[in-house]
Amino acid sequence: MESISIHAIKQKFNIVGNDYALHRSLEKALQVAPTDISVLILGESGVGKEFIPKIIHQFSFRKHCSCITVNCGAIPEGTIDSELFGHEKGSFTGATNMRKGYFEGADGGTIFLDEVGELPLTTQVRLLRILESGEFIKVGSSKIQKTNIRVVSATNLNMIESIQKGKFREDLYYRLNTVQIIIPPLRSRKNDIKLLFKKFSNDFSEKYRIPPINLTEESLKYLENYSWPGNIRQLKNLIEQISVMETKREISIDKLKEYIPENIPSLSFHRSNNHDQRFFKDFSRERDFFYKVLFDMQKNLNDLKILTLQLINNNSNFIENNQQLMEKVFGKIRLNNLNKNKKDDTLFRLENTSSKKKNKKSSDDELDYEEIEEDETLLSKNNENNFSLQKKEIEFIQKALMKNSGKRRMTAKELGISERTLYRKIKQYGL
Repeated sequence: MESISIHAIKQKFNIVGNDYALHRSLEKALQVAPTDISVLILGESGVGKEFIPKIIHQFSFRKHCSCITVNCGAIPEGTIDSELFGHEKGSFTGATNMRKGYFEGADGGTIFLDEVGELPLTTQVRLLRILESGEFIKVGSSKIQKTNIRVVSATNLNMIESIQKGKFREDLYYRLNTVQIIIPPLRSRKNDIKLLFKKFSNDFSEKYRIPPINLTEESLKYLENYSWPGNIRQLKNLIEQISVMETKREISIDKLKEYIPENIPSLSFHRSNNHDQRFFKDFSRERDFFYKVLFDMQKNLNDLKILTLQLINNNSNFIENNQQLMEKVFGKIRLNNLNKNKKDDTLFRLENTSSKKKNKKSSDDELDYEEIEEDETLLSKNNENNFSLQKKEIEFIQKALMKNSGKRRMTAKELGISERTLYRKIKQYGL
């Protein structure tokens, strides 16, 4: 009689498979269905945990009332309390009307909390109160309300690990876990893979009006020995893809390997948020370090340019002897030697051709050194001319500072130089 009941369940809910662990899970669901015991369903993502709450509700005395499924991981933390327990009008921004929550709307029926391990700790406290006394309070209200509801929950997380990390309340775990039903992964149901393949192949044949696909013996063995990290959901998607894409209806092992290669790394569905946070923290720390290194390199290169200019000023033959080095330091530079044959009147002028494009912003990956500006790189061995130019420069800066009440940004803008250059000039001339 019991095997007939299981067979009937499998036909009613379109469940395929003869695995012992699968049958045991269905037996447990039937046994607890007439009671109000809380059930926790465990299993990896894609194994088909959603069938168990449907079976429990259908064979309980609550079957004539609502059965609501809530994906706890898909609801934002800021609104999940309102979704589950409801809210009063004006309780928060945007609450223009009073709203019933799922626990109130499903009164008398069953509520299935999928991905229950993702619930925030504050919501876990509210859920624990409902499980213990059937009482809840809407968001923004002080009135205690009652509900008569059965809670079935599911998760693919390691709940013991979540409790140890402080992410899930231990008392709530034991309230939800009165009866535990474990759905086996597909890799432990190798004998069911052939049956599932045939079912999905026929389903997609009818859906797309094409002949069903078949497997060779080698292809079937390949599927049976595959790890299936996505479980039944992955197998179903694979068969749909092959059914649509392939013209030949018999799938060889070589063709199958094009869709699921050998030695593909298994994906872990028990992800840790702490691991993700550590990764991003480490990445941010390394990024800041590289930015600092680049900034120091920029500063050192700037100092090198200033030192080079000083060497040029003291040695008129420096440019001729070190032209390649100068081009490496300053970029693409045209070096003009003016009045070369005049005694004590040799004038060197460095013209940065890339800086001549006025009113054009430099890109982020270019180093902008305005210390080497056209008007500032006029170097001469004539001390009298240098002194005269410096005197004029000091007068211009003083007048501009007085005009702009000492505001450096406005002064630099008026003089047509950068704030960094202005600051250096003020420090150099003691202004």
